[in-house]
Amino acid sequence: MKVERLIVGDLEENCYILTKNNKTLIIDPGDESTKIINFCKNKNVIGVLVTHHHFDHIGALNEICKYFNVCEVEMAEGFDFEVIKNPGHSSDSKSYYFKDEKIMFCGDFIFFNSIGRTDLPGGNVKDMMSSLTMICKYPDDIILYPGHGPSTLLGHEKNNFKYYF
Repeated sequence: MKVERLIVGDLEENCYILTKNNKTLIIDPGDESTKIINFCKNKNVIGVLVTHHHFDHIGALNEICKYFNVCEVEMAEGFDFEVIKNPGHSSDSKSYYFKDEKIMFCGDFIFFNSIGRTDLPGGNVKDMMSSLTMICKYPDDIILYPGHGPSTLLGHEKNNFKYYF
């Protein structure tokens, strides 16, 4: 699977473009719909995944769905992934784990050397702690693709979690 990243909007949100077997998924179309459409217009876009509904992750969602005639999906033909609910940053936070590729798109749940804020509407410290405990059950070698900033390894981030408990 090919993973491409577009940085969009004033908050420099990561919009990911996943392509496998000539099918494409868009993750978190946060802003700059024209930029995303131009990047994907020659691709076979079959759906959109959203990690949570904060404005910087869905700002271009309606335009993208309309242009490609797709909607948000929980399953997509040709892509095998697990949807993991991990509230804390927001009540609807979720990650998408592609086990075969050992990659996870985690939105604003986990960042490189940090975790998502819990002081925004829908955030909850107790939920974040439960989500962090739960994600520790997953393998250390998973590459995390966060909603902002660079990718990281889950094993590396697990070492940082101790500062939050």
